[in-house]
Amino acid sequence: MVETTLIDWSRAQFALTACYHWVFVPLTLGLAVIMAVMETIYVVRKDEFWKKASQFWMKIFGINFAVGIATGLILEFEFGTNWSNYSWFVGDIFGAPLAIEGIIAFFMEATFVAVMFFGWDKVSRKFHLASTWLTGIGATISAFWILVANGWMQHPVGMEFNPDTVRNEMVDFWAVVTNPVAVTKFFHSVLSGWMTGAIVVIGISCWYLLRKRETRFALASIRVAAAVGIIGTFAVMFTGDRSGVHVARYQPMKLAAAEGLMDGGRRAPFSIVPGIEIPGMLSILATHDIDGYVPGINDLLDGYTDPDGNEHLSAEAKMYKGETALRAFRVYRKIKDKAPKAAAEVKKVLDGNMEYFGYGYIKDRNELVPNIWLVYWPFRIMVGLGGFLLLFMVTVLFFERRGKIADMKWLQRVALLSIPLVYLAGQAGWVVAEVGRQPWAIQDLLPVNAAISSLSAGAVKTTFFIFVAVFTLFLAIELNIMFKAIRKGPGVDEGQ
Repeated sequence: MVETTLIDWSRAQFALTACYHWVFVPLTLGLAVIMAVMETIYVVRKDEFWKKASQFWMKIFGINFAVGIATGLILEFEFGTNWSNYSWFVGDIFGAPLAIEGIIAFFMEATFVAVMFFGWDKVSRKFHLASTWLTGIGATISAFWILVANGWMQHPVGMEFNPDTVRNEMVDFWAVVTNPVAVTKFFHSVLSGWMTGAIVVIGISCWYLLRKRETRFALASIRVAAAVGIIGTFAVMFTGDRSGVHVARYQPMKLAAAEGLMDGGRRAPFSIVPGIEIPGMLSILATHDIDGYVPGINDLLDGYTDPDGNEHLSAEAKMYKGETALRAFRVYRKIKDKAPKAAAEVKKVLDGNMEYFGYGYIKDRNELVPNIWLVYWPFRIMVGLGGFLLLFMVTVLFFERRGKIADMKWLQRVALLSIPLVYLAGQAGWVVAEVGRQPWAIQDLLPVNAAISSLSAGAVKTTFFIFVAVFTLFLAIELNIMFKAIRKGPGVDEGQ
């Protein structure tokens, strides 16, 4: 029986918090756009129907928004409680976007959300509309800074290691902010929220149609949500393509694991499911060239020379360089004050091997390979469900525009079933992103076994189950309040 360690429990607790948090975030981002579009229609047309429609979705947004903040705060605190070595090692860099998120985005949301909820008939229509849009923009900006931090963990840039403080320190703020991995992740995540919001709105609207109530409201909501969702999903596909290129370039082991690709090469095949492949498709996705070279897991472990003649080190060579960097660091710390000249020479050795510093903590090359099937299958769930949901929204919009959807019971039932599917797709995407980069807390720089706090496994285990209970209670309370609001309905006069 495998012993469950402090690392396992710490990872499990963080994963639990992140998964619960991502239940609320995408719906917040999606509903923010949908309710703002509806209020825009109200201001333009001066039709009270659209005011009531936007107010209803605003109520659902508010219920979701409140619980999302609670889980988000807990998630950020865990960096200090469970991952204190990580926080010390890169806090100068990682803390900056989180601080900006709290100072700017959070206060922006807090300011305008109050006007949005309580400013009806107290401020002008245009000012209230601006507050609604700014609330959504604030939520999006908040997501941006958080994803800048996450993108930096996937592809660390803009920093230098200072052996005197034992910290990686930021030297280029704009390199961190414009990190291509972070920018792509931001658009991919936010736009997937548009899809989530659209599917939830369509599903709830179809629930009204099944019960033959709030028909005009339901059809109008479906029309707006499907349009937003289709636009968002096409954009998600585009950003997903860019993300594939970035993963191939900066995290090749993640890509190899997501494809179960043991031995790479040119014209690498894309695996639909085990045994069914599309020749050359992985090379196209990873390099935009059917003849592009994609390394497999064995290539990355054993070392290889790419078609351009560039040599890539084996796992053992990287581990040796990492151990050399760690030894040089320890020696430097001991002699820096006693023998400055010798320390300067040792620092040159450290600098020359710093690129592989994190590999010094790796004891077995197999640690560098993430759980293949836990990356392979979630990737297919994400892509497969994304394609299905796009087709579903196009179908819904097609029949809604032709005035037929109100009588299509089967499509209304599919809409309800699509709500858990869109959440499954989103969670699967994060599993690919986070499990795929294991064992790294920060890609190639700091593995999780060097990032954790000095806690007992029992303490983390205890808080894990406390969090399970608390988060489940949060979710149950939110769903109960939300279901009551849905059952009550928007109160739109059908005769309008």
